Amino acid sequence: MSTAAVIALAIGFVVILGAISFATLARKSDVRGAGALSGEAIKRDKAGRSGAGVEAEAAASTRTGADAEAEGVQARSKELVQVGPEEATLIPWIPPDPEAIGVSRRQFFNRATITLMSAGIASFAAASFVAFLWPSGTGGFGGSVAVGKLDAIKAGIKQGGGFFYVPEAKSWITAYPVEGLPAARSIYADSLLPAMEQGIVVLSQKCPHLGCRVPECKTSQWFECQCHGSQYNRVGEKKGGPAPRGMDRHPADVSASGNVTINTGVKVAGPAIGVNTTGQEAEGPHCTGGGH
Repeated sequence: MSTAAVIALAIGFVVILGAISFATLARKSDVRGAGALSGEAIKRDKAGRSGAGVEAEAAASTRTGADAEAEGVQARSKELVQVGPEEATLIPWIPPDPEAIGVSRRQFFNRATITLMSAGIASFAAASFVAFLWPSGTGGFGGSVAVGKLDAIKAGIKQGGGFFYVPEAKSWITAYPVEGLPAARSIYADSLLPAMEQGIVVLSQKCPHLGCRVPECKTSQWFECQCHGSQYNRVGEKKGGPAPRGMDRHPADVSASGNVTINTGVKVAGPAIGVNTTGQEAEGPHCTGGGH
């Protein structure tokens, strides 16, 4: 699984988790406050008010001015009612049930923000952890790159005028002459020799000087860097310029059936200045300003 796929899965997980959290908190926020009345209580209240209104209208129709004045006098002359000690006892306060009060708007947004942030951080951490532990897949730079059959690669080298470029591996493949093997065995790392004994060498496209992509020069049959003029023979051994060594290289495996796989996860430093196992000199004009 690629890193992009892992990140896409993590983003999808965050979106789904956020939607669930939003729906859950929104449902909780719909709880009415402790002072709200239920629908049934409201209906009873309306019915009681309707009955009281009818009685009040009937009484008002039989009242006279004298009755109203007598009621006013009685109200003004009414004395205060003394309350006994038993009736004056305070009723202890009982805190309301939080579930009955419900969730305020501020609480809802605070909880939603904290939930979404926590889910996002957890998902990002999980995605990073999985991407770090997931083994490098084949077919891309930094891992094993399948190139094809050995015979097809050698045919591609001839068709390319001595050079075969593999963009997936960011590497060049050139032919290695069998007569150079005795000298190569005493110079090159053991991981490089199996491919060289099969007649090919895999070279990194980067110049060891400052990392520019080194192109081939069809006329000289060398690699010649256009940035600062470093030159290498066809098998990547330094011939001129400011580069500190020959071109770096990657090990390659050739299976029993002839399939070639380049291990771009391993880079072997190029040979020291002065190494020339093939004895190849420039075969024509140089592509850079300076020659050897």
